[in-house]
Amino acid sequence: MLLHPAGLFLVVIARAQQDSAHAPAIFGDSLVDVGNNNYIPSTALANYTPYGIDFGFPTGRFCNGFTVVDYGARLLGLPLIPPCLSPTSKGANITKGLNYASKAAGILDETGKNYGARISMNEQIRLFENTVKEDLPPLFESPKALHSYLEKSIGSNDYINNYLMPHIYTSSRIYNAEASADHLIRNFSQQLIVSP
Repeated sequence: MLLHPAGLFLVVIARAQQDSAHAPAIFGDSLVDVGNNNYIPSTALANYTPYGIDFGFPTGRFCNGFTVVDYGARLLGLPLIPPCLSPTSKGANITKGLNYASKAAGILDETGKNYGARISMNEQIRLFENTVKEDLPPLFESPKALHSYLEKSIGSNDYINNYLMPHIYTSSRIYNAEASADHLIRNFSQQLIVSP
């Protein structure tokens, strides 16, 4: 875990037991969102130029080309991981992984509400649980056939679009900077607990 002066930047990578299928599940905010916000009523969008200039068109990524998770997928020999809200993210298309990240998302559910809709970390986890429990089992012969990589990049918006906006959020009136970091760490730690 890194504490960055501009905010809290958390990256966790977990790898399941070695098996046959590779299905990355990506969670986070604008640093790793590959277009989920294109499918929700949000003002946190990157679906216009100059974003995506290296793709030849805007993709919803807050960059001109690949995100760090795009490079990670390439290193694993996988295709680009699609946004979970894309209409094409169904059936066999999800067996190579899904990206649940959302611009303006935070560890706290209220973070980013000033941008309209966003997929909070808790909602990203609920979407992932639904994928694992409902969507993936019919596509694999056994539960052991699903081999996952998880990446989470979240937390900076809890400062930028929450703590540092006292005219909208109460966080900075309730917590000093250190207590706020502790509060985020406690919440994120709970989100990392995987139920059996």
